[in-house]
Amino acid sequence: MKEAPTPLNEAARLAALRAIGLLDTPSEARFDRFVRLAKALCDVPIAVISLVDANRQWFKGCDGLAVSETPRRVSFCAHAIHEQGVFYIPDASADERFADNPLVTGEPHIRFYAGAPVFVPGGLAIGTLCVIDRRPRAFDMNQLQALRDLADCLQREVALQLLLTEVTAVRDSRALATLIGDV
Repeated sequence: MKEAPTPLNEAARLAALRAIGLLDTPSEARFDRFVRLAKALCDVPIAVISLVDANRQWFKGCDGLAVSETPRRVSFCAHAIHEQGVFYIPDASADERFADNPLVTGEPHIRFYAGAPVFVPGGLAIGTLCVIDRRPRAFDMNQLQALRDLADCLQREVALQLLLTEVTAVRDSRALATLIGDV
């Protein structure tokens, strides 16, 4: 198994991921819709919104897996965040980077993987929208573009979340300043 290299911008990438405020939060319908759409669009049994943290990939949205995270060292998504387009593995068992990966040799028995990186404003990849199958398969350029397009829509939702987090922080700091001024 070949672990993904650490991005050169890792510190900034992790800071951006934390700033969004999505890690370790309850499921939300708006993100669950994206994984349902990706699963249906790509006709796969598994679709995930994966946020790649320092030591794990944590699933903000997931359909088809019983776990909420996996170690980053075995993560396909840790490879995908290095791409601009879709990171695509037609048969993981035949790919030397993944053939002995525990996610390939054991549950969930990944054979096919396609992951489109999700970027925050400024171009930092914080995770992926990915689709997974337990059998090898091929995607054509239209399917890969459709996954990228859906990930672009997800990016807009993430950008809105970041804006909401920033506005809330400003509002809270103003409220605190008012409260301190009243003392």
